[in-house]
Amino acid sequence: MQDYGEVRHRHMTPNQRIWAMSRDHLAAAVSSLGYPEEFADLLAKQLGSPKAIDRLTSYLYQAKPGTVEMIIDEMLAIQSDIDTWREKKESQEAQARYNSWLNSEARWKNEEDRER
Repeated sequence: MQDYGEVRHRHMTPNQRIWAMSRDHLAAAVSSLGYPEEFADLLAKQLGSPKAIDRLTSYLYQAKPGTVEMIIDEMLAIQSDIDTWREKKESQEAQARYNSWLNSEARWKNEEDRER
């Protein structure tokens, strides 16, 4: 017999299926705390990625926050961590491009041409 989640997620791409399963786990965690599943939908959409959703799900099971505000605070903290990580990666990529340019033959040729 197939799991209800498998039947419900059958016509999705693999990435959509992963996201939906993470969202379903979050919904179960939210429900176990006495909040409606629609709240989980909002949280999942705001977080976006399965890893972020799973991180919030783990927090809910471990910390068992007593208020909606505590859940929202954790969601915002997760988002902040993700934003910080993205900014760091963007900065590293920009630095790598700059370093590549500094070491490029075209730059050195330009420098030589200007000195003449």
